[in-house]
Amino acid sequence: MMSEGVRARLTVMRYTLAENGLHRLAFGLFALLMFATLFGPALAPHDPLATNPSEALIGPSAQYWFGTDQLGRDVFSRVLVATRLDMFIAFGAVLISCVIGSLIGAALGYFGGTLDRVASRFTDVLMAFPLFVLAMAMVAALGNTLMNVIYATAIINLPFYIRLARAEVGVRRNLGYVEAARVGGSGHFRILTVFLLPNIASPVIIQASVNLGWALLNAAGLSFLGMGVRPPTPEWGILVAEGARYIASGQWWMFLFPGLALMLAVFTFNLLGDALRDILDPRART
Repeated sequence: MMSEGVRARLTVMRYTLAENGLHRLAFGLFALLMFATLFGPALAPHDPLATNPSEALIGPSAQYWFGTDQLGRDVFSRVLVATRLDMFIAFGAVLISCVIGSLIGAALGYFGGTLDRVASRFTDVLMAFPLFVLAMAMVAALGNTLMNVIYATAIINLPFYIRLARAEVGVRRNLGYVEAARVGGSGHFRILTVFLLPNIASPVIIQASVNLGWALLNAAGLSFLGMGVRPPTPEWGILVAEGARYIASGQWWMFLFPGLALMLAVFTFNLLGDALRDILDPRART
């Protein structure tokens, strides 16, 4: 049977979605992105890698909805197939940074002391550094492979979760239920994993939803500069970079549609963050 807490959360969710059209839009766009991620390669009308020079640089038409690129490849198919790769990069990077950063931040906020102060200053220094430049440096040093792009994106997002988890745990570590757990014989590890981390899940999830958009922009930016995923792999940043070369000659569709797909995805995750904030933390509802 469903617990009281789950029922209350579902009630808040239904109420929030009913009263706010933007929240419904956010979940609808997110469902569309997930559908394209799961089924995009199967639904693509053309092979995204197949070249056909005789049909190069054809504008949008009934046969090629988003036109063709300089090699005659269908832009719509490439944009659709690229969704899976970009979502994989974003979700992979955010998952890594969320889990590791939350654990580190929770431990620092719980134990405090000299290590907490040193780690906090290191995090402040890391956040003061241009994070995209740091990601570029890491990818340049490690090599522009898919996994290195994910690792670099995860590392530059770590400070957000460390600071968030540290602050949330620092507020809760001396509350009554934590003191009761100590008196009951619970060790530090159990207090962190059973009593503190689950109670900071809501703000961490909200932060993660916003970070998904940043991760997408970071991955696309690296690919745009030639430091991310390598051509001819369909990826939004690569498609925008390839299309940018043809702006002056009038082939606007080559960069416009990949750019719109990237913008829509980032917009979706920003809206989703607001919706999750209202659902998971009703006190912050605006």
